[in-house]
Amino acid sequence: MTLAIFSSTGAQAQGTPLAVELLPLGKDLGLRSGQTVTPAYEGWYENEDGSIALSFGYYNRNSQEVLNIPVGSANRIIGAPNGADDQGQPTEFDIERHWGVFTVNIPADFDGEIAWHLENQGKVFEVPANRHTDFIIDAIVGDANGNFPPQIRFSEGGPIGVGPGGITAGPMHAKVGEPLAVQAWASDDGKVSGIAAMFVGQSGATPPVDITWFKHQGPGQVSFSEPTAKIPAAGGSTTTDVIFSEAGEYLLRARVTDLGGPEMAGHSQCCWTNSFVKVSVSN
Repeated sequence: MTLAIFSSTGAQAQGTPLAVELLPLGKDLGLRSGQTVTPAYEGWYENEDGSIALSFGYYNRNSQEVLNIPVGSANRIIGAPNGADDQGQPTEFDIERHWGVFTVNIPADFDGEIAWHLENQGKVFEVPANRHTDFIIDAIVGDANGNFPPQIRFSEGGPIGVGPGGITAGPMHAKVGEPLAVQAWASDDGKVSGIAAMFVGQSGATPPVDITWFKHQGPGQVSFSEPTAKIPAAGGSTTTDVIFSEAGEYLLRARVTDLGGPEMAGHSQCCWTNSFVKVSVSN
């Protein structure tokens, strides 16, 4: 199946289908910057409450340049039930391919059209969400190997986040330049998928999960004292100190992956969980 996005050089130009695989990464061309970021639609799944989660990711073709595109006319979700441009999409786009970084939740009986619209590097991209059965993903119910996504909490015994949509905690409060301690608890079923399953089967070991922190939204730079950490699959916690360079409203993303991770999980999206922390930063 070919996933097509629509690209044009101006907001008023007629879009033409352009297959994602025809757009090379900047690293493959030796280009550090100046390349585009394109939105990607990953598929959909049913939440436990019966609503539908539409999963989106993105593709930054630069080898070094991280793009920042604030929510607004150049970065918006079109057609959401509440009409808001901001549906939790990222405003900071790290290099390379990032699978299933947020979801747009809609009622099961919603019949409108949803699309993610991005403008950058002088080009316009728009990827629609498709609810055909070909796009169903196993993000919550487990893949063919019985591998379910890891779980994450932001308080001991608190709400559990599972799958690309996860949970959102906060708001927490911080001051510019002063560290804010953010703690997360994670666990996993210890199963893995894809090529990773072969190596685990040979070793007999239960692999830990990895938790990685990202700035998801916000006006300034964000640094993490522990950008990544490993947690035993049986459960454990980790704390990172977060420092913000500017005042404003931020959204942090914690991605928990098992050994398979996004790169090996493919279409099922079984093997990682996102969850988010709102932080209000003042001077």
